Amino acid sequence: MIKLLIIDDHPLVIDGIKTMLKDESYLHIEAAAKTAKEALNILEAGIAVDIILLDINLPDMDGLRLCEIIRDMNKTVKILGLTYVNEAGIITQLIKKGANGYLLKNMEREELITAINQVMDGTIYLSKAANEKIIQQLQSLGLPQNNVPVLTRREKEILQLLSEGLTSQEIAGRLFLSSYTVDTHRKNMLQKFNVHNTQSLMNVVRELGIIA
Repeated sequence: MIKLLIIDDHPLVIDGIKTMLKDESYLHIEAAAKTAKEALNILEAGIAVDIILLDINLPDMDGLRLCEIIRDMNKTVKILGLTYVNEAGIITQLIKKGANGYLLKNMEREELITAINQVMDGTIYLSKAANEKIIQQLQSLGLPQNNVPVLTRREKEILQLLSEGLTSQEIAGRLFLSSYTVDTHRKNMLQKFNVHNTQSLMNVVRELGIIA
């Protein structure tokens, strides 16, 4: 049984998702919240959920910020962003905040179920439309359209120092950052490359030639 929490301020969206999933016996909607405050109260009350469908436009808090808070509270829950807006910048920010995927609210039932199953299997899911938007962004930047994640300058610096055997605390001192910031960048890179530990990350980036 996969337990879901829906966070969306539009009752029609909540009802629509419930209708889409009503015939899937292994999917159970444990709770629904219309605000970030309600959602946090549900989670802080200890109600266990496996996946959260999160509207990124909420009336009381930026959904990106809420995603970050939830990820700090719970490292294992899966988060799928929901929005009407298909913007590459928002998609990128959402994943950086700890989300496991992104869906547009005009999704079909089959895509919603596919997304839930994929993120539960540990894969980041982006809607087809979102994928196309990111490809357009890569084209505009003149970057290669392959499966290699795009890294920021800071991420590359941290990767290089990790390859030299430095700890997060040592990297923080070298780059004048907090250890928390370094760990956040490292976790973002684990998600980008779909690996579960730093050693696997280093193996992958070496194989791809990102670092020597």
